[in-house]
Amino acid sequence: MDIFFYNVFLRLYGAVILIVSLFNKKAKLWVKGREGIFDKLRNSIQGEQAVIWMHCASLGEFEQGRPVLERVKEQNPGHKFLLTFFSPSGYEVRKNYDGADWVFYLPLDLKANAEKFLDIVKPKLVIFVKYEYWYHYLHNIHRRNIPAILISAIFRENAVFFKWYGSVHRKMLTYFDHIFVQTPDSYERVSQLISPSDITLAGDTRFDRVLS
Repeated sequence: MDIFFYNVFLRLYGAVILIVSLFNKKAKLWVKGREGIFDKLRNSIQGEQAVIWMHCASLGEFEQGRPVLERVKEQNPGHKFLLTFFSPSGYEVRKNYDGADWVFYLPLDLKANAEKFLDIVKPKLVIFVKYEYWYHYLHNIHRRNIPAILISAIFRENAVFFKWYGSVHRKMLTYFDHIFVQTPDSYERVSQLISPSDITLAGDTRFDRVLS
């Protein structure tokens, strides 16, 4: 898949969600939650100079990212924390989570959206959790020299990264400064695509959450 088809897919996805939202509650929340999103971000963040941004797909990924977010927050008391979700099943449950200063939906990964989002947020560090790979966000994060890490990552044998059509996803891996994987198998697989020095076998952060 090259970037042209990636863009086409995302625009079709957005259009389908819009249609489905007419009769599906979850899709309606997805659309409604993104209405006026940039004004909401701008009014909330208001030029904060030290923002750390964590993005999770949904609730399960949040539980994996939570112990990391809370530890980073302990170590960086002068920073503000932005938490974003892609799915309503994460946002609607954790929109009042007091471990972050702001909780929002992530706008769809279009080039203009990614640029506008980063212009407003200006993060000092970006943390993606497990399965989240968004080309325009990651490309612009990399272009702006913002440190980005991926935590609790899993790379299965049949993942798109290892397919002939996975060039866009393979490129996204190079935009992370470091990737923390859960399993030895994931470490071995992803080390075929990027330098092993950029990968750490760190285990499953859900265990940290359970222990705490």
